Amino acid sequence: MKVKQSISRRDFMKGAAVTFAGTMILPRRVLGAPNTPSPNEELTKAVIGVGGMGTGHLNYPGSRLLAVCDVDRNHLNRAVKRVKDSGLNPTVDGYSDFREVLARPDIDIVHVPTPPHWHALISIAAAEAGKDIWCEKPMSRTIAEGQAVVEAVQRNERIFRLNTWFRFKDNFYGSGSKVAPIKKIVDSGILGWPLKMTVGANTGFNWKFQWSGQTNLKPQPIPEALDYDMWLGPAPYKPYNAHRVHGTFRGYWDYDGGGLGDMGQHYLDPAQYILGKDDTSPVEIEVDAPQQHPDAVSSWRRVVLRYADGCELILDGTGKDTAPYIQGPEGNLHKGFKCDVKGWEEKLAQQPEPKPQVTDFAEAVRTRNKFALNEANGHRSCTIINLAKIAIRLGRNLKFDPVKQRFIDDEGANRLIHQPMRGPWHI
Repeated sequence: MKVKQSISRRDFMKGAAVTFAGTMILPRRVLGAPNTPSPNEELTKAVIGVGGMGTGHLNYPGSRLLAVCDVDRNHLNRAVKRVKDSGLNPTVDGYSDFREVLARPDIDIVHVPTPPHWHALISIAAAEAGKDIWCEKPMSRTIAEGQAVVEAVQRNERIFRLNTWFRFKDNFYGSGSKVAPIKKIVDSGILGWPLKMTVGANTGFNWKFQWSGQTNLKPQPIPEALDYDMWLGPAPYKPYNAHRVHGTFRGYWDYDGGGLGDMGQHYLDPAQYILGKDDTSPVEIEVDAPQQHPDAVSSWRRVVLRYADGCELILDGTGKDTAPYIQGPEGNLHKGFKCDVKGWEEKLAQQPEPKPQVTDFAEAVRTRNKFALNEANGHRSCTIINLAKIAIRLGRNLKFDPVKQRFIDDEGANRLIHQPMRGPWHI
């Protein structure tokens, strides 16, 4: 493993030259190299964050792995060994600071499977460094972070994909069907309009309620292998406890939003696509949840997200809702792709297929065509999660302007759109 010197954030964000042991390293755009690989050029990548979900990103196809990065030396050493032993790359480099990875001009794609409080900052920095981005879900921890990612990716003409895929492949959780035929039914008008989609245990959706935080954490010694200050990054400083990091960080508002933050985009992004809401957001959020702890996430009972045209997404956390998967004024679609509209199969056969999507990330990078789940529609589906999280945290119903992306007459809720970051990190 090569050990690199630290890069100052100011120098990196300026795109300035950085020196490693006497060797000048310049971002590709500073060198004058093209921002896009040639069609015949091998795509290269790095994975930033190689604990948990990050190990799954090591061998995603379409590009050659050159580097891995993690603030936990144990995670980093295991990942380097795994990459070398598997033959993916016997000369892979390991880093502890993501800025060192982004300064390499020979890396085209950056994977970001860190905890969510780092997703936006690293994605933005990667876009500024001329990298294309493959980001884990949820796309961002706050609405404003998502807006900033969209702006940076589009301003720098980058290709972005979010790591959930149910809108374009595999059976959609618990529905008994791929998304395409469900969208075809909705687009046909067979069920009527507006529609209600219920996401809950009845349709096979489990919200991982076990990811609740603990409210009685005691300070513990920081493991020698972990750079805890860098792990926290933009999050408020709180004394180290093992339950805050790695597999259980999702139970704390500073880093994620419990099971809703972790799994919500898998469930709600396809729902957004099915309803044709990729360019908007709900306007009303109704919540039924117990009072939340200011630090630790706990469970909730029900959230209803309503769009301007009356369509609703109903998130049921009780496990008791027995509603059909999709309800319409003319009929319903049930779990297992069963429709109760007379003659629906014949009507569906006359409906055109949904528009084709780019579902190969390497192809999107080479052709510079947007990936099926990109920064724009990914931000909108992540906003559904963040709207629900804010309503749950505050314990009150909210009204939202999807154009301005601000709450109406609720400054307390608006303060949670763009939460302060711990210096020197900021957007």
